Amino acid sequence: MNFKQKRAKLIKEEAKRLGFLSCGISKAEFLEEEAPRLEKWLNNNMNGKMQYMENHFDKRLDPTKLVEGSKSVVSLLLNYFPSETQNSKSYKLSKYAYGTDYHFVIKDKLKALLQFIQDEIGEVEGRAFVDSAPVLDKAWAAKSGLGWIGKHSNLLTQQVGSFYFIAELIIDLELEYDTPTTDHCGTCTACIDACPTQAIVEPYVVDGSKCISYLTIELKENIPKEFNGKMDDWMFGCDVCQDVCPWNRFSKPHNEPLFNPHPELLSMSKKDWEEITEDTFRKVFQKSAVKRTKFAGLTRNIKFLKG
Repeated sequence: MNFKQKRAKLIKEEAKRLGFLSCGISKAEFLEEEAPRLEKWLNNNMNGKMQYMENHFDKRLDPTKLVEGSKSVVSLLLNYFPSETQNSKSYKLSKYAYGTDYHFVIKDKLKALLQFIQDEIGEVEGRAFVDSAPVLDKAWAAKSGLGWIGKHSNLLTQQVGSFYFIAELIIDLELEYDTPTTDHCGTCTACIDACPTQAIVEPYVVDGSKCISYLTIELKENIPKEFNGKMDDWMFGCDVCQDVCPWNRFSKPHNEPLFNPHPELLSMSKKDWEEITEDTFRKVFQKSAVKRTKFAGLTRNIKFLKG
């Protein structure tokens, strides 16, 4: 085993110890295949009002422009699939938002991993990313063999489906690189057929401006009337394309206590949500990603669903 392989093995073992589901490594270089795809997606205005997607085009595609001297992208997956879900007669919340905001949970683990690399290997410079910078998470995870990008544009793996967060360390250390895996979607179109707003306009292409996650989280204005009655009771995010995916039969509950929901969250009914006060919002979502939409955003969504 040469030193690049040894170092890669060391990093993957530590990632597992820190609770990550899996870890893959790819060479930090320009994402040639993604460039025309991203350009076309932006030209077709599929980013809706997410203007920030148009910024830093070069940095999105080239990690060496983001982290000077970078050699490797270490991609990591962290499971968030819950052991129990909301009561079925409630307005719905995406599963990833049940517990503590993942940004905090993963950032701490990434910092610990980077510290470990520096302690064990020596002077290594790098940065940690949790969808907070112009990094194409899914493309890097796929490049490093952690899964393939499904027709719903989420990363998929045969062993555990798709209910996990993706994060990365971009570092100036040469390592042994993994190779991409193959696509196992086959002729299945479950996600395309089930999307309540028909946001998956063709296999592997999602029109962000029609996606329920975008409408309930990113969009700051009123939800367009054309989506009346099409939101399937989702008040924050949406899991439909993942829920119907056959590969998610293999999802196993996470073992991260910080991702456990506030006890009240699972039992709340539609009536409870319609009457939610700012105090209850603060209590139930104290450290949650739901704070991104704020109390006003969540109540706007609930009113829209109520019609």
